[in-house]
Amino acid sequence: MRLYNTLTRLVEELDHPGNIIRIYLCGLTVYDNAHIGHARTIILFDVLRRYLFFKGYNVNFIQNFTDVDDKIISRAKKEGLTPAEIAAKYIHSYFEDFDCLNILRANQYPRATENIQEMLNLIEKLIEKGHAYVSSNGIYFRIKSFPGYGNLSKRSVEELKSGYRVELDPSKEDPLDFALWKFYSDAPLWDSPWGKGRPGWHIECSAMALKYFGSTFEIHGGGYDLVFPHHENEIAQSEAFSEKKFAKLWLHTGMVTTNSEKMSKSLGNIVSIQKALHRWGMNTLRIYSISVQYSKPLDYTEKLLAECMRRWRQVETCVYELLFANGEKPGELEAIQKLSDESMKVFQSAMDDNMNTTLALTALMKFVAEINHYAAADRLTKPMSQAALKVLKIFINILGLKVMEATEAEKKEIEELISKRNKLRAEKKFQSSDNIRKKLLDQYSVELMDHKDRTIWKKVENISIK
Repeated sequence: MRLYNTLTRLVEELDHPGNIIRIYLCGLTVYDNAHIGHARTIILFDVLRRYLFFKGYNVNFIQNFTDVDDKIISRAKKEGLTPAEIAAKYIHSYFEDFDCLNILRANQYPRATENIQEMLNLIEKLIEKGHAYVSSNGIYFRIKSFPGYGNLSKRSVEELKSGYRVELDPSKEDPLDFALWKFYSDAPLWDSPWGKGRPGWHIECSAMALKYFGSTFEIHGGGYDLVFPHHENEIAQSEAFSEKKFAKLWLHTGMVTTNSEKMSKSLGNIVSIQKALHRWGMNTLRIYSISVQYSKPLDYTEKLLAECMRRWRQVETCVYELLFANGEKPGELEAIQKLSDESMKVFQSAMDDNMNTTLALTALMKFVAEINHYAAADRLTKPMSQAALKVLKIFINILGLKVMEATEAEKKEIEELISKRNKLRAEKKFQSSDNIRKKLLDQYSVELMDHKDRTIWKKVENISIK
């Protein structure tokens, strides 16, 4: 598998020792509900992880929570809670949201506050090596001590100073020097050899990644907005500490915009995951997130999301047509097997080539369209459906999609209502039969699909948008 490395600006073969691939993904600062931009990044890494599992790799996936931060402290004051309570509240919200998005749980979710000692050990070593210094306000990393500073963002130190907003602090030797530890007198704070305070943002991820993976691990990732300063600073402090390459490959996801505008609180255009889920449903949001290749920006528009929902409806139809296929003869089994093999080949080729989910999704939809064509023409038999369903389930699992299923009790009630509807139709009582169709949709989220000699059904996700 080949992926784009932000560090080298090249699409590179994924380098891994043996069968293990370690991925560290920078997680959320937990002071508010997660939004659709967070969702896209985490969905894309979820798809990557699922695909690596499919290829037989053992993936060790870590995603952190930043649970100490000025924004958390500010939110705590606003809500009359402690920073720890705010962090706990939004970590709980995180899992609710991302479980609803069918995200596989990480191997570990380390929190910054659980790894303070690891940060202090790292800082102490950096001071010993001359890469960090104590000022009146805290401990800072000396960027001039690290010759490779700027390699990730591809900016010289001079360009970084002129092109980026940096923290003004007269106690720093250089404007670009960044905080490893800041002195504070108000809680939350921790003891350190240099004075009470709190860790800087960047040191957290270095300490946690080094603790669980060491150097050098396979993939470090996050949204493109983290390239500078967060990931640039992580590389500097981690490699200055270990004297080894920190991560082999840096993978960044493109930003989500709203109607071509950057998402921001000031513009009031941030879409929470909760709101997006209520409006569109999990499967539509997952298809939306992979509709454009991971490194490219993605616009959040009604038109695109409606198209993604139409795609999901086609997939739902395909699954249930395959499940209800009942012809015993082989039918066009050979043609289906050929279609399945060719579709899988195209899908894997797209995923292997820099995780091109756009082309992978196209391969899925062409496969689905062909199967639905067989079903509409009543040419789909049970042996054909078994062959096709095996491949379709692989696609669905890799992309993290999930078909809604009825309980056994619901199935019995649904079938009874369909039988009653068929009888009413035969008696030409069409208004009454339509009432049953509406009841099935409203009460069971079931849509009917009429064939020449029978009626089958599918349980759909999110029926609020027709």
